[in-house]
Amino acid sequence: MKKIWIAALTGFLLFSGSMAAQASVRIPAAYVAIGDSLAAGQTPKRQIDTGYADLIAQELMRNQPVAFYSKNLAFPGFTTEDVLESIQSDEAKEVLASANIITISAGANDLLRLVQNDPKQGSLTFQQRQVDFALNKARENMDLILAKLKENSPDATVYVIGYYFAYPHVRDNQKTGTAKQLDLLNKILKQSAEKVGAVFVSVDQSFGTDAVDKVPNPADVHPNLNGYQAMANAFFSEYQDAWTIQDNELPSLNPLSFEEIIAAQDQEDPKKPEDDKKAEETAARSSDQSLNGYLALRQAIPIS
Repeated sequence: MKKIWIAALTGFLLFSGSMAAQASVRIPAAYVAIGDSLAAGQTPKRQIDTGYADLIAQELMRNQPVAFYSKNLAFPGFTTEDVLESIQSDEAKEVLASANIITISAGANDLLRLVQNDPKQGSLTFQQRQVDFALNKARENMDLILAKLKENSPDATVYVIGYYFAYPHVRDNQKTGTAKQLDLLNKILKQSAEKVGAVFVSVDQSFGTDAVDKVPNPADVHPNLNGYQAMANAFFSEYQDAWTIQDNELPSLNPLSFEEIIAAQDQEDPKKPEDDKKAEETAARSSDQSLNGYLALRQAIPIS
């Protein structure tokens, strides 16, 4: 796989702030975020910027020593099947073996690729039989993913991030059916997490079904920075409830297009054209055709 930006923070940071005793706090933190575009930090305008994983890493650094942080295993468009495949590579196993905190976002692409959103009409449609099959497959894959993580990352606490209602702009009478399917997905994720002692992080209550302030683009399901803030704070309600990301702690927006990131990757790691083509074909996933052909996308968080 083509070498890409690895959002990793190395070196121990000085401890700052008091810390109440809590079993889930890992010192020093070695944090790896895996999963889909939410873990990668995709914006409502199909760019990459600070996501919930980056905000979690920043808040960890404010409050405790951090050994490293990586979202190198976060790929826009990944389904649970893609995530299962990605964590079994030698590169992934090496990263995961040293992690003691892992967050995972997986399952939404299994479901939402089957939902047809008409932003002009404010309507949602899907075929129930297809959705039932996809949810069952997501359950099977998530069980396998968490089993692999338990095997590859025996010292890590795994946090399974739930999903929010992604269509707040549609008509109210169009929300119920899809909201029910997302509730089922969250139930599946929670059950899978509980089977192996992982922690399920519920985010849906922070959004509700009308969160146009957090999901501002009627034609896109990704949240803005405020939405990612809500997701990160939901994580801290499980990890260390006293820690909260305040509005004045949010970083400035610095979105990069997929083209800009790929160009920067090519500059940092020039290869033969045929090698680049092969790498892009490997990273591309048909589960999200709008992103097909793009590599895994990340943005490094500098130590400050």
